[in-house]
Amino acid sequence: MSISAVAAALAVSVAGFQLASVAPIVSQRSQLSRAMPATMGMDITELIEDAKAKRLAHLEEQALQSLTVAVEQFDKVVFPNAMIVGDCVITHLLGKIGALESGKAKVMVVDTYHLFDETMPFLADVEKKYNFQAEVFGPVGLPSARNLSPETFADFDKKYGANLWKEDIEQYDKVCKVEPFQRGLKTLGADIMINGRRRDHGAERAYIDIAEIAPIGGGMAKLNPLAYWTLEDCFDYAAANGVPLHPSVERGYPSQGDAKDTVPVPDPDGLSGVEGEAGSVKWVNGVWTGDKSIWLDYASERRGRFVNLVNKDGSKKTECGIHVAGAEKTFDRDLWDSSDKVATLGSPDEVKELKASGKEAIVVVYAPWCQFCQAMEDEYAKLADATGLPVYKFRGDEEREFVSAEMNTQSFPTINKITPDGAAVKYESEDRSVEAMAAFAQAELVEA
Repeated sequence: MSISAVAAALAVSVAGFQLASVAPIVSQRSQLSRAMPATMGMDITELIEDAKAKRLAHLEEQALQSLTVAVEQFDKVVFPNAMIVGDCVITHLLGKIGALESGKAKVMVVDTYHLFDETMPFLADVEKKYNFQAEVFGPVGLPSARNLSPETFADFDKKYGANLWKEDIEQYDKVCKVEPFQRGLKTLGADIMINGRRRDHGAERAYIDIAEIAPIGGGMAKLNPLAYWTLEDCFDYAAANGVPLHPSVERGYPSQGDAKDTVPVPDPDGLSGVEGEAGSVKWVNGVWTGDKSIWLDYASERRGRFVNLVNKDGSKKTECGIHVAGAEKTFDRDLWDSSDKVATLGSPDEVKELKASGKEAIVVVYAPWCQFCQAMEDEYAKLADATGLPVYKFRGDEEREFVSAEMNTQSFPTINKITPDGAAVKYESEDRSVEAMAAFAQAELVEA
């Protein structure tokens, strides 16, 4: 498509951040539609189709304009792509302005190790079509391979536990989604992030603008090129422009998350909020089957996501944590890395040596990505002074079998008192104030 500059300039200012004025992009369709005189003999059907075409032309122009701002005004443009419908549209638009083939925009994919079986093969097809290579990030310590072999799952289960998402969904999100997402943005040095959030998603997305500032360091920009689109617009645009969509839309899934907690809409058990035959609503090669309003109603796109998942406060889960305020803030250091009060046990053998020493001690089994471990960092560092006991840390997420067998650990953090006879006595309370932990340690001292 030839790109022509027009006299008007784009100026977007959000929270004090201004995108510099640039000449907007006008699609060929938009140029043609503006050049044509009004058709007086147009019937109602033609009127509707003409209105839809003009709407899509305007939305495309607006989105292309904003994406062009991003690739021309920023050095490190990153697009986290989940391969949902809107993300597929953005991929096509980035391809249209040459940003993918040139490498001016980097595509980032988070591999949760729980994706649909079709997701990684679909990514490969998209990469081939638009001539780019995505950067894939997965849970720490795993290779993020693009195949979903049994060995890949075994690696995850050994390191993090097969039932992590059932035991603690917030920890699962942290390990499999938020931390890889953060690490990806940092690794790629993102100064602007493109994403597919839209106002019609509802809830916390209902009033987003096409550009905004995220609370990170000096301010990383967010670009929402589809902010003013609807889900129907995305499907209509895909149909009109040959945009490949995730294969699961042909099986009745309006949105693509983790396979473990995503169901078609409707579904036989009504878990999505709509009971009905799976696949009775679907989109195949640009043609709808069934009542498309079930998918397209306001805030309905993700109704098949996060099924049976609840937050710790009992509320229904609606976000995985990636697109909430502050999610871009990274945590990339070890805990107690500068404390002279907390000693490191570097291996299972060192833990065994401590248990066999006949000395009393306190040991926390932790994972640096764990939000509850992070929250107790300051209080635990005070424990040595409060008890007079030596205080240790042992990273357990890399030695799950060992800490399960030897240190009473099923989740993080787990605090143990090591007694003179080598026993590990678990601290059962979730009160991790220094006073509560010290009382536990001293009570055990008295009993011993």
